[in-house]
Amino acid sequence: MQRIHIIGGGLAGFTAAITAAEPGALVTVHEAHHTLGGRARTTEGPYRTNEGPHALYRHGPHWAWLAQRDLLGPVATVPLLRATRLRFRLGGTLRRTPPPGLLRLTRRRAGHAPVDTDFRTWATARAGEETARAAAHYAAVALFHHDPGSLSAAFVQERLRRAAALPPEARHPVGGWAQIIDRMAARAWNMSVRIETATRIDPGTLDTLARTGPVVVATSLDAARGLLNDPTLTWDSGRTALIDLALRTRRGDASAVCDLDAPGRIEQEVPGRPPGKHSSAQDRTLAPAGRRLVQGQFPVAPGESKAAGIARAEELLDLGHPGWRDRTEWRREALAVGRTGAVDRPGTTWRDRPAIDRGDGIYLAGDQVAAPGLLSEVSFNSGLEAALLAVGASARSRTSRPALDLEQG
Repeated sequence: MQRIHIIGGGLAGFTAAITAAEPGALVTVHEAHHTLGGRARTTEGPYRTNEGPHALYRHGPHWAWLAQRDLLGPVATVPLLRATRLRFRLGGTLRRTPPPGLLRLTRRRAGHAPVDTDFRTWATARAGEETARAAAHYAAVALFHHDPGSLSAAFVQERLRRAAALPPEARHPVGGWAQIIDRMAARAWNMSVRIETATRIDPGTLDTLARTGPVVVATSLDAARGLLNDPTLTWDSGRTALIDLALRTRRGDASAVCDLDAPGRIEQEVPGRPPGKHSSAQDRTLAPAGRRLVQGQFPVAPGESKAAGIARAEELLDLGHPGWRDRTEWRREALAVGRTGAVDRPGTTWRDRPAIDRGDGIYLAGDQVAAPGLLSEVSFNSGLEAALLAVGASARSRTSRPALDLEQG
C-alpha cells in the first residue's frame, strides 16, 4: 500500500493527515520544527498568545468537521457585558457605535458585490465615501491588508458580513489554538499516522518521497515555492504588525477598539464564558488572574516599517486603555509577512489562486491556495481536498502497479 506523505504539521497538514488516514491510508507527517502547529502555535508561559488573532467561525466548514470528531474542545465567546465595551475610533475619537451606514452595508449579501470591482468603488456608490472607508477598515480584522478598499468587492464583502455578524460567529479555543492542534495530532497518532518532527524536507528528499506515494505540501506558499522549485506559486498576502501586551486590569478598559480611520484593531485575548455554560468565569489559561491579555493587529503597506504599525497600535491603546504603559507587565511585537492568508484583487477569486493539484502526485494545501473560506478555513478546505485527491491517486496506483514503500523496506 502506498504511503501518503504530508509536509507540514499545522492545521492544513493535520486536516490532510486525518482525512487520508480515515479510509485506511498509510500516512506520515513531516514537520521541520521540533514542535507542531505551524501558525497555530501558542506560546508557553503565563501569557499564552498565538501568532495574531485566532478564532474559529462557527458557520465555517471546519467547525462541524472538528466537532464531529470530538476535536473542537471547549471554546469561548464574547459575553454580552464585554460586547458593550466595544469601541470604534472615527475622526480621531472613540465612539460606542459605528456609523449607521456601516451596519446597513454589512447586511448586504456578498453575492451582490461584484468580483471585478474594488470594494471602495462599489461601497461608495451604495453608502457614500465615508461609510465605504469605515467599512473597509472594519473588514481589515479578517483581511490583514493595509488597503482593504482596493481589493475585490465580493472578497471584502463576504468577510465584512461574517466579521460583523450578530450574534458573533467568532469563537476562541480555550487554552489557545495549540489545544486544537494537540487534539488533532493525538487523533492522527491513534490512527497510526507517523509524526516526524525536526525533519526538514528539501527538493531532493521530496523527489524520493514522491516515488513512494502522493505528497501533500501543507506549508506556507513561500516555502512550497522553493520546495517545488515553482516560481508560479505566488499570491498576494498582507504585512501586519502584531503586538501582545499583558496589562494589570482596570475597570473601564475597552474590550476592543476597532479603528475606522485606518485598518487596525486591539482586543482582549482572554475570552469569555463558553457557550452553554452558566459560569461567567473567563479562560484563565491565557493569563493569570488580575491580568488582561491584549492583542493588536495593524496592517502596514509594502515598505512601511513595523514601527509605524506599532505606533498606530499605541494610539488606540491610549484611547481604549488609559495608563496602559504603567500597567504593562509583558510585551511582544512581531511583523507577519506573507503569513496572513490570501487576498483577492479585483477580477480574481479563490479559484485563481495556485491549484491544489500540482500534477505527478503532488498536492498543495495552505491558506493561499485555491480553496474557499475565511482565514483558517482556507487551510482546512485545501487540506481536506488535497487528502481526498491523494487517497484517490493512491487507490488508482494500487490497481495499476505494485506499491513501493521505502519506509517499510
